[in-house]
Amino acid sequence: MPEYPDIVVYMERLQCLIKGQTLQKIRIAHPFLLRTATPPIHAIEGLAVRDIERMGKRIVFAFADDYFLVLHLMIGGRLHWQAAGRKIPGKRGLAALDFPNGSLLLTEAGTQKRASLHLVRGRSALAAFDCGGLEVMEATLEEFRAAIRRENHTLKRALTDPGILSGIGNAYSDEIIHRARLSPVLLTKSLTDEQVERLYTAAREILAEWAARLRAEAGDGFPEKVTAFREEMAVHGRCGQPCPVCGAPVQRIRYATNETNYCAQCQTGGRLLADRALSRLLKGDWPRTLEELEERKR
Repeated sequence: MPEYPDIVVYMERLQCLIKGQTLQKIRIAHPFLLRTATPPIHAIEGLAVRDIERMGKRIVFAFADDYFLVLHLMIGGRLHWQAAGRKIPGKRGLAALDFPNGSLLLTEAGTQKRASLHLVRGRSALAAFDCGGLEVMEATLEEFRAAIRRENHTLKRALTDPGILSGIGNAYSDEIIHRARLSPVLLTKSLTDEQVERLYTAAREILAEWAARLRAEAGDGFPEKVTAFREEMAVHGRCGQPCPVCGAPVQRIRYATNETNYCAQCQTGGRLLADRALSRLLKGDWPRTLEELEERKR
C-alpha cells in the first residue's frame, strides 16, 4: 500500500502537472470504484484543480466550487501520467482524469478491487475521511509521546493504526521499528521515555529519507515504481537476508494478510518472536533464539 513517502511524491508531481488545470472529463471504467452518488461525479468536469492535499494515505484533489475528490489507492492502486486521452487499460484500469496537458490514469493490480473514489462538497464533508492520526512530520516529541501512549497496543499495531499515526503502513513501520532498535511486539504503554524518543526520531528519519529517495528516483518524471518492497530497505520484505546493521538473518512473523519483518539481533536481544500459526503447530519445538534456529537448520 502506498504510504507517506509514496503519497508525498505523488502529490508533488501532481501539483506540478495539474494544479490550475481544468478537468475536461472523468472516465470511470469500473463502477465499484466510485463510492458516492451525491454530488454526481461529472459535477467537477469543467472545474479547475486548486490544490492537491493528503489525508493519511488518501490523495485529495481540491477543485473549484468547494468540491473534493478523495482517492484511496489501498494495496494495489497506482497512478500513471499519460498522453491526453489515453485509453484506460482493459485489465487493471479503473479510471482516467483528462486534462488539457495529459491524462491521469488509475490502475489496480490483483483480483480484489479495493481502491475507492469519493466526491464530496465542503470541508465539513471532507473531514469525515480524517481518521485523526497524528502527522509525525509535523508533531513535537511531546505530541508523539501522548499519541503513542494513549492506548496500549503492540508497537507494530500502533504505528500502522491511522487513528494513532497518519500515513504509516506495513512497510515503513518495519523500517522505523528496526531503526529504533525496538521489538515490534513491545507494548506502547511499557515504552520508556528514551525508547519513545528513539521511535520518534526513527519515524521522522525514515519518512524523510524515503521521501527524498523516491523524489530523486522520479526526478522530473512521474513515479512509476511505487512498491512496498525495495532492495534498499533494511528489513521489510527481506526475510532470510542479512540485516544491514549486524548481518544476522532477517526474521518474519505472519498474521492475517500482513507480516512483520525484524532483526532478532538488533531488536529483540536474539529472541525469536513466535509466529502465531507455526508456534501453535510446533508448540514446544518452536526455537526461541537465533542460536536454536541455526542449530535446527544444521
